[in-house]
Amino acid sequence: MSSHVAPDDQATSGLDRRGELREFLRSRRARLRPEDVGLPSYGRRRVPGLRREELAQLAGVSYAYYARLEQGYGETMSAEVLDAVARALRLSEEEREHLVRLAQPERQGTPQAAPPPQRLRPSVQHLLDGLGVPAYVVSRRLDILGWNRLAATVFGDWAQLTPEERNTARLIFLSPEARDRFADPERTALTAAGALRMNAGKSPEDSYLSSLIEELSQKSEEFRRLWARHEVSCGTVGDIVRMRHPLVGEFDLVHESMALRGGAPMRLVTYHAEPGSRSEEALRMLASWELEPRR
Repeated sequence: MSSHVAPDDQATSGLDRRGELREFLRSRRARLRPEDVGLPSYGRRRVPGLRREELAQLAGVSYAYYARLEQGYGETMSAEVLDAVARALRLSEEEREHLVRLAQPERQGTPQAAPPPQRLRPSVQHLLDGLGVPAYVVSRRLDILGWNRLAATVFGDWAQLTPEERNTARLIFLSPEARDRFADPERTALTAAGALRMNAGKSPEDSYLSSLIEELSQKSEEFRRLWARHEVSCGTVGDIVRMRHPLVGEFDLVHESMALRGGAPMRLVTYHAEPGSRSEEALRMLASWELEPRR
């Protein structure tokens, strides 16, 4: 709520699968210390985290075998080896799936680029309009395809933007006005970067997604920094998101997200306040503030 200018992460014509696999594994090793996984720590380390040989030991594979995986050659690895590496690296389920997609894309089937954003089915827009909470629908590329009036009140009047500007990542990284609606914009930005990387792994040939990532890399130093962390996540459902609004100040919303079936991949994103809370009262006040819908 992938490509960039750093040499190891350029992706101007699609995702560099082997480069992504190499950098992803290195970044996951770097976040683990020997003492975190029950290994003794010997000698001074030039770089943080586990060494390759330590990771291979934890995964129960030879150093040469793991080194080949980290060099980007995962096609010959068995599912058991990838699972062992994922366990040794303490990957989340999203991260494990990302590892498999990068190492052996054939196990995931042939990924297809999503078609250009389309209009929402009328029934989906009716659903949005009938919800009593802020809600919107995004594509795999995080384009905002539809929303309700309360979402426009909370996040900003997206009807005033061009279709190209209606993208949650582009707004978070390139629009100060949109960022100001979040009390913790750094956390929101990290989630957006993680969602883009995860989605790029699902569709590495998607040139539109690659061009979006390239644009963000060129225009936002923050995006380049967060992209280099190789986080893979679209956020956790049930997360609390603290909002900031000029009319009611700061208030908390609970984030939920679910896939919509049919056609191109889309997700319905909703936010609600805890019953009886001050945040619920703030949301109720915003709901009473009339915003003329223009789409």
